[in-house]
Amino acid sequence: MNPVTITTVLNPAEAGLICSRLDAAGFHPFMPDEFAALNTDGYTLAIGGIRIQVPENEAADAVEFLAAPAQ
Repeated sequence: MNPVTITTVLNPAEAGLICSRLDAAGFHPFMPDEFAALNTDGYTLAIGGIRIQVPENEAADAVEFLAAPAQ
């Protein structure tokens, strides 16, 4: 599995919500920066945000899913 970053956010709650939406839709999201961002003050901003990744073969569909209006 080659992970691909499909979005980056600064808020851990927002990152969790995005991952939950992706997971519920059948994608396989992963946040490699999640624990460091939650445990180190200022780390999220210092690294440019929390990356949300999916397997390479899901990336295009996941980006399209996130861009679609929520129903």
